[in-house]
Amino acid sequence: MMKLAESQIQDLYAFTRKHYVEHYDLQTELVDHLANDIETMWLDQPKLSFEDARDKAFKKFGIFGFMEAIEERQKAMNKRYRYYFWNELKQWFRVPQILATLSLFCVFYLAFSSSYVSVFSVAFYVLIFLWCAFKSIQLNRQFRKRKEVSNKKWLLEEMIFKQAGGISFLFLSQLYNVFNISEEFTTNSYAVFGLTLVFTALTIFNYISFQLIPDKAEELLNETYPEFSL
Repeated sequence: MMKLAESQIQDLYAFTRKHYVEHYDLQTELVDHLANDIETMWLDQPKLSFEDARDKAFKKFGIFGFMEAIEERQKAMNKRYRYYFWNELKQWFRVPQILATLSLFCVFYLAFSSSYVSVFSVAFYVLIFLWCAFKSIQLNRQFRKRKEVSNKKWLLEEMIFKQAGGISFLFLSQLYNVFNISEEFTTNSYAVFGLTLVFTALTIFNYISFQLIPDKAEELLNETYPEFSL
């Protein structure tokens, strides 16, 4: 059975990049698929040129090319990222982290139960937002530096360093009502409890997204991609 030469393998990598596949993990998956398809074709048509075999293999992906494969890979990595996130979140409801969770909840509850609820709500909101913005910029810089060193983009790596806290930012954008909270808010215990719960969850979610998961990036990437450390 004819095997592809290394130069032809590299040509397939270039071919995937030409068709807008940016991430190395997906490029590798597609190159393996194309290479196997080409070698199978050569069994029946040994005189078929590499370029013709490559183009025939590509046509099997349909009129949208690699788009469906890209979407499927994104779904798989999103699922894996959520798995890592929820694993980290569960730790906050176990000893000793649950003590930190309860302490955080109590701080917010006491603040929002006071007559200075409007001041505290705005102050906490601004502090969380500024910290998220700072960490987002920091992680983006780290991502660019990592890419310069390795010259490769990995989908999960991009999620960890560039998309961290995306949901939290969206959540924060919907909390503009904290600027309209009045002292009468403290008379509604359900409202106080709800706001406390929201700020506690928001703080923990952001800490996991912007700090804990990026700190474990190497471990998570090596677990996901055996070839990552090569």
